[in-house]
Amino acid sequence: MNKETKVRAPRPAAISLTDSARDRIADLMSRAPADAIGVKLSTPRRGCSGLAYSVDYVTEASAMDEKIETPGGTFYVDGASVLYLVGSVMDWREDDFAAGFVFDNPNAKGACGCGESFTV
Repeated sequence: MNKETKVRAPRPAAISLTDSARDRIADLMSRAPADAIGVKLSTPRRGCSGLAYSVDYVTEASAMDEKIETPGGTFYVDGASVLYLVGSVMDWREDDFAAGFVFDNPNAKGACGCGESFTV
């Protein structure tokens, strides 16, 4: 009998990054603390709607984190947050008055008035 080895196609990343988000990650990593290995997105419980987006430097990877390689550095998605973020698009926007990461999250069922937190 001949056993065939099934090769699975790599699954798509839980979250997509726009070119602007990738550029911002590269900028952050160019100024990162020496022990930073990347930038990590998580969804801690806070705010009036329950969950918030948090982007921080990360110094050690967790086996549960999703790892996305970008030209400017490694982007991690917290393993406990992936279910809340599947299918999301992360963008970086700035204008004369504000700058920050913006999320188009198809899983969000609602958000607070200030846009700082969301619910699924």
